[in-house]
Formats: sequence, C-alpha cells, structure tokens
Amino acid sequence: MEKPRILVVDDHQIVRDSIGHTLESSSEFHVVARADNGRVALKLTEELRPDIVLMDVSMPDMNGIEATRQIVATVPDTKVMALTMHSAKPYVMGMLNAGASGYLLKTAPFEEVVKALNVILSGATYLSPEITHMVVEFAKNREWDAVDSLSLLSAREREVLQLISEGHTSKTISAQMNISSKTVDVHRNNIKKKLNIHTIAGLTKYAITKGLTDLASVQ
Repeated sequence: MEKPRILVVDDHQIVRDSIGHTLESSSEFHVVARADNGRVALKLTEELRPDIVLMDVSMPDMNGIEATRQIVATVPDTKVMALTMHSAKPYVMGMLNAGASGYLLKTAPFEEVVKALNVILSGATYLSPEITHMVVEFAKNREWDAVDSLSLLSAREREVLQLISEGHTSKTISAQMNISSKTVDVHRNNIKKKLNIHTIAGLTKYAITKGLTDLASVQ
C-alpha cells in the first residue's frame, strides 16, 4: 500500500529538515518535498499533488494562510494542516477560514502529529487541544460568517500587502511576484482604498493583526 505523501513547509531549515526526517523515519509517510515559503509550496503542490501539506503559518514572501487559500482553490484533493508555534486567534481562524483541515502547535509530541495526519487523511478535521476552545467560542458567538475586511482584497492584493509590510519596495515586489512595478503600484493603491489605510505603518500594523506577517518579518 502506498504511503501518504507529505509536503513539509517551514521557513526554518532546521525545523523543515527535522520534521521531514522524523516523518520519513516513522515508516508511515513519504515526504515528497520540502519548501521554505508559501509561494514555493503552492508551486510544488501543483506539480506533485501531495496528500497533505504540513504548513507553517508565519513565513516571508507568502504566508501559510494565503498559500493554504490558493492550494485549496487550485488543488482541492490536497489537504493542508497547519503546524505552527502561533496560537493567537488571527492565525488560527485565518488558517481555518482559508480551508485548512487541521491546526497543530509545534509543542505537540510527534505521536500527536501522526494522529493528526491520519485524522485528516480520513476526511475529518483535527484541532490542537490548546486552541479547540477558541474555535468553539468563535462559532458560538456567530463570528464564523462575519465579513472580514481582508476578504475585500484579491489574492494578489493580499500577497502585495504582506510584502509591503515586510519592507519591500515596488521594485522588489515586482521581481518576486513576476509582475510589473506599475501593476504593483495599482495593487498598492487598491489596498489603501479598500482598507482605508493610507500609510505604510498602518498597513504593516494591519498585516500583523491579520496574521499575514509577524514582527520578526518586518524590516
């Protein structure tokens, strides 16, 4: 029987390699590839069609929330499970709203990682016990369907917003996203209008509160 195929995504090489090696050593899973950011993860998912993407959330260039949203839309047979140190509401609900099938904290023992992966492979959802109460309260308070200002932005605009908050210029954003500087400026202006935020500091603060980036990534 073929082993479930896993793509490991984390911007820290030592974490990425450690998780990949441990999964391979378990003899239950086959790690097909590793990626250091969401943009690479999206590309590899489209090419390799893994069963599960084990996704970090806070990463430079393209964060795990945006990568998950695009993976779920373009490769619906691939499941995504967050494996992250973040337990704050913007990250948890951001990943679940993006379509992740599970959310696990990096403090979890390896046995729980295996359990979570198998739960997701069965078609169910797995939540780390530490964040389950948050999701329940979120649903009870009828926040699940609330309109989030982030949903006003297109996928490209969300990508540009993350890169702006990380200190990139239009020129460097243009190179990373393979679009013209003029197009970047159009996205930048649309973001400001839609969010009614007109300063870099304001956009950066907004991106942090929405889990698009964190303070460590801000230049």
